[in-house]
This record gives sequence, structure tokens and C-alpha cells, in this order.
Amino acid sequence: MAQLWSKPPVPTAASTKPPRPLYTFLFIVILCILGFYTLHYAHSAPPLSTSQNALRLFLSAATNFTLSAYLRDLTLHPHLAGTKPSLRTTHYVLNHFTSLGLRAHAVAYDALLSYPTHSSLSAHFSNGTELVFPLSESTGSGSGNGNDAVVRPYHAYSPSGTARGAMAVFVNFGREEDYRALGGMGVNVSGCVVIARKGGGLPRAAVVERAALNGAVAVLLYTGGDRFRKGFERGTVMRGLGDPLSPGWAGVEGGEKLGLGDDEVSGRFPKIPSLPLSVDDAEVILESLGGAPTPSEWRDALDLKVDHVGPGPTLVDFDYQGEKKVVKIHNVFAVIKGLEEPERYVLLGNHRDAWTYGAVDPNSGTAALLDIARRFSLMMRSGWRPRRTIVLCSWDAEEFGMIGSTEWVEQNLVNLGSKAVAYLNVDCAVQGPGFFAGATPQLDNLLLEVIKKVEDPDSEGETMYQKWASRNSENNIERLGRVDSDFAAFVQHAGVPSVDMYYGADFPTYHTAFDSYDWMINYGDPSFKRHVAVAGVWGLLALHLADDPILPFNYISYAEQLKRHKEVLSNLLGGLVSLSPLSTSIQDFASAAKEAEIETQKLREQETTSELVVLKKRALNDRLIFAERGFLDTDGLEGRRWFKHLIYGPSSDPESKLDFFPGIADAISRTTRMSLSQKKAIIQHEVWRVARAIQRATSALRGELT
Repeated sequence: MAQLWSKPPVPTAASTKPPRPLYTFLFIVILCILGFYTLHYAHSAPPLSTSQNALRLFLSAATNFTLSAYLRDLTLHPHLAGTKPSLRTTHYVLNHFTSLGLRAHAVAYDALLSYPTHSSLSAHFSNGTELVFPLSESTGSGSGNGNDAVVRPYHAYSPSGTARGAMAVFVNFGREEDYRALGGMGVNVSGCVVIARKGGGLPRAAVVERAALNGAVAVLLYTGGDRFRKGFERGTVMRGLGDPLSPGWAGVEGGEKLGLGDDEVSGRFPKIPSLPLSVDDAEVILESLGGAPTPSEWRDALDLKVDHVGPGPTLVDFDYQGEKKVVKIHNVFAVIKGLEEPERYVLLGNHRDAWTYGAVDPNSGTAALLDIARRFSLMMRSGWRPRRTIVLCSWDAEEFGMIGSTEWVEQNLVNLGSKAVAYLNVDCAVQGPGFFAGATPQLDNLLLEVIKKVEDPDSEGETMYQKWASRNSENNIERLGRVDSDFAAFVQHAGVPSVDMYYGADFPTYHTAFDSYDWMINYGDPSFKRHVAVAGVWGLLALHLADDPILPFNYISYAEQLKRHKEVLSNLLGGLVSLSPLSTSIQDFASAAKEAEIETQKLREQETTSELVVLKKRALNDRLIFAERGFLDTDGLEGRRWFKHLIYGPSSDPESKLDFFPGIADAISRTTRMSLSQKKAIIQHEVWRVARAIQRATSALRGELT
């Protein structure tokens, strides 16, 4: 049974004031050395129609000092969701918004979270020696008040479990092909504690699930590569998104809750326990293994010396005990009401909760959100008001499975479906060098135009676009079929056009106690120029979407992307089923996209502001917004009805070769052992479903009844 914590009050503007640290002299000196940094922007003529005064006001207010100060405040203490320190960050963000004169509020939900109560790990070696692993991190970073408040390394929602004297065995990434390779060598992992390295495209939950299916009794998961060797990567092993006790509806106080024994709830949790392992600790066990030799293709890609995979002779004592609790989580919002279209919403979101100090993940993004709020407040004092309503969103409990954002989307699904223009997500604003972005394709052109106006923080005299183009020979904007940040519910459940962006492909302190302010100022972004750049792009995107009379959507990009997806699918299936329905629907969608773009250009060229022209622009904007909703299917994906988007969403098979058309990807995976006729029928049906979704989007874009 879930235990209830005492419920802290929903924060208000009058709640406990945020911590305001007195910076040490050394900190002030560091900031002075870094200097006051104002981001510079290219002066090319903008093709978009947002007020130049608004853009200049926004850009002129950019500084690295405020971003650094916000991040320092946010990372003084660990703030795991559902804990008292996390509630303090809630107050901090809420009070920041209200101190700027913005209309702000918090929304609370009851959610099932998971915490460790005890863990231990020891190894017994063939020479008779024993080693007890401390399973803790000593950062020595000076962040916060020492390391006592950092949660012990664990996997959220792991079941409790114990294994005594179990043989250890190495399973590489823990993929199906890895277990087949082990089977070919005569290695049986049944009854063993398996050690896997994170990667190979598998999320933690899939690694644990595959281990359980192969008979393992527990999993130890380490992350190799360029990592802090003593760091433990925490994370969730729950499947799916949102509060597990309220699947598909918001976990409001007094609302319906399923029981922990309900099949829909228990099916989201692993069957065997798991723990994260540091690289150092993993190396000790892996170097002691005997048995079958490590396959050469594994060994060549390893950054550790692993000559044998086991099982044994090293034996492991493993114990993990955890508890699941229903706790209060809090989303915080600031609303800037639009003057002309107040019922249209442009949303900017970042999650606030962290496994530890969260300097990169997620509070580099939180600092950027707070700075955008500051700049918008300055603009409002100068008389600016957006055409459409802007909502700044600070999510809670993202690390447990995008819970805060998912509950809010579920609660506001109808209004989002009829009123949301776009959602702009930043999780880890700065992880390292290099700009990366993902988007639903109708926002590609806007994103590229905006980064042409922002100077690259790492290359003097170059714009972000120039640096991007030199690194990518073609448009390398990612798509949003992943489920690793808060855009997931907006795209995959509500069909809201979205963007996700960040600096740096990865960082070595991910989800460890070393993700601190000290790491950021020494390695991640010492001058905070990358923070300023992300905030600049984020804010410019919002201003265009909130202020442009005609929304800067271009569905020609979407049509081109669909054509490329169809070509990849065709090569994969090799004529197994007919893709003619897909080809026909994409061709019709491309025609509608071209028609919409021609209409957009004509209306932009009209200088008159007559009521008729205003109505025409409004009607066009409605069609541009609702076209994305057409890709949703009310029945959702087979066996996973929550996921509604038939173009972008996660496959049920994390090893799928498709990262689009999730229904088709699922059909391919689940029919591998069926007869040819069954396989063809099931895949063909999913092809038709996607074709019908594209037809719905086409109808929405044209705005006509059949």
C-alpha cells in the first residue's frame, strides 16, 4: 500500500521567501572576471513580422550575471521532487514571478513517487576476499551544505529485493542481441545478478525488463564513456509517463486513484530490483569475472578492461529496499495575457526538480526561464504586451516520468486542443558545446531563422546558424518521438506543435551528485554565454509565436519530412505491404501545405488592416494550429492508448529501427513470430491508420468539409 506524506500547503505568493544567499568575495571576483556579457545579434533583415521594438527590448536586456545568480540560488541544495527542499524551489520560482509583477500561481497534484530506504552491495571474490561498496558519492564540491541531503543512488520505482551469493555476469547493453550472443557461448544468466552498461538505445526500464525475461534476479547498471568515475547515475525505471495511479486523467486531490495492485499500475513497474553503479565499482567486479571470453565486438567498444563475461566466479550480495509514497507535487505558472488574442496560448516550459543539485539538469534551463521572465517584465514596463497569451511553466517531478507536465496536460486537454499555439521546451539548457534542437517540422523554418540572429557563444563573429551549418551538412533538427522530457505529453498526447533545444550532446555528471554549480562554472559554461544564447533563442521563438499576426508555421517542411519517412519505411519493408495509401495522403498533404504557404504570403503582403483581412488571418492561423491535431488518433497506439500521435511517439520496442510512425514500428516488432499473412495484415492496417491521420491533417490545413 502507498503511504501518504503529510501534505504541505500549496505555495502562494505570500509563502516562505526564497533563499537569498550572500555571495562570498571569491564568488563576486569570479563573476567580475567573467564580466558582464551582453549577447550580440546579427543585423540581417528579419523575414518575420514581430515588432522590431519588442525584439530589441528583449535582446538588449540579456546578461550573463543574472543567469549565473539564478543558477547559484537554485542549486544550493538538492531538490528531489516531493521533498521539503523541492518545495523551497517551488517558492523561489513563484516568488520570482510575482516579484516581477507577473500574474503567477501554482497547481498541485497528488502523485506516486518512489524513494530508497536501504541499499547495500558487496562482492565475494575467488581469492576469498570481500569488498563492501559504499554506494555513495563524495563530491567535495562545496555545493550546498555538504552531501548528506543527496539521495542515495537508486532507480525510482524499482521493486525491493535481495540476492545473496548470486553469480555476477556481464551482459553488455542488455539488448536482445546481447543475450543471444551470450546464449551462443553457453552463458545462462538465470539466477544471476547482471551488470549492464547504459547505452545501445535502451532506456533503463528496458534493460531491467530484458534481464527479468532472461531469468536474472537483479540488475546493476553503470554508465561508461566520459563520466565521473565515482558518480552514480540515478533515474527512473517506470514505463510510460505521468502518475501511475491516474493514467489518462489528472491526479487532482480527491480524484480517482487506481490501487497499487491494479494490473495497469503494476504493469508499469519492473519485476526485479536494480541499482545504479559507478564506473569505478563496475570495473572492480567486471575485472574479476571468469567464464566465457568477452566477444570482441563488445570488448572493442568498452572503456573498461573486461576479458570475461562470467557467470562468476565473483559472487554478489545485493539488497535494495524502497517505498512508494503519494506526495504533493507543484507546477508553477506565470501568465502574460495577450491583448488581441488572449485565448491563444504560447507556452514555455522547463522542469524544476532534480535528482541532486541539478545545475545542468534541469536548472540551467530554469535559470534561462527566470531570465526570460525578467526580460518580459522589463518589456511590459516599457508598454509591450503580446498579441497572444504567453505562459511560463515550471514543471515538477519530471525525473520520475514527466509527471508534473503530464498531469497538467491531461487536466487541460480540451483547452490545449482548442487554444494552444505551441510549446517550447528547454530541459538542460547547457550541457556542453554545440547547439541541438528538436521540433515538429512546421517549426523548422522559424527555428532556423531565429538562430541566424544569435551569435554563437563559442565562435566570435559567427551566428549560431553558421556554426550549426558547418557541423551539419543538412537540416539536422531532431524529431520529438522520444519520451525523455516534458514536450512528450504536448506532442504525443495533445498534438501541440513543439520545440526542444539545448547546448551540448551530453555531460559527464548526468544525474549524479557532481551535477553542481561548481561543475558548471568550471566546465559546463564558465562565462554563461551558452546560457544567454539559449535564453535568446527561446525568447525570440516565443515572441514570434506570440506576436506575429500570421503564425510562422510552414507545413511544406512537414510534407518533405513525411516523404523522407515514407522512403525509409519503404526500404525497411521491401515491398512487404503496399505503401500507396501513405504516398497518396502525403502527396495531398504536400499540396495543402503549398496552398497554405501561398495564402500566408499573400496575406502578409496586404498592408490593410481591414476587418476582413484580420478575419482571414485569424482563420488561417486556426488551420495552421489545428493541422497538427489531425495526426492524433482517438484510439491511440495498440496496447498503449495514451500515446495518440501516429507520426511521432515511442515504439514499444526500444530496439526498433523506426523513430517515427510508432504504430507501424510496433506492428513490425510484434509480428516477428507470426505467419506471413498475419504479419502483412497487421502492418497494412497500421499503414492505413497513418494515411488516415495525414488525411485528417490535410483537411484541417485546408479548413474544408468533404
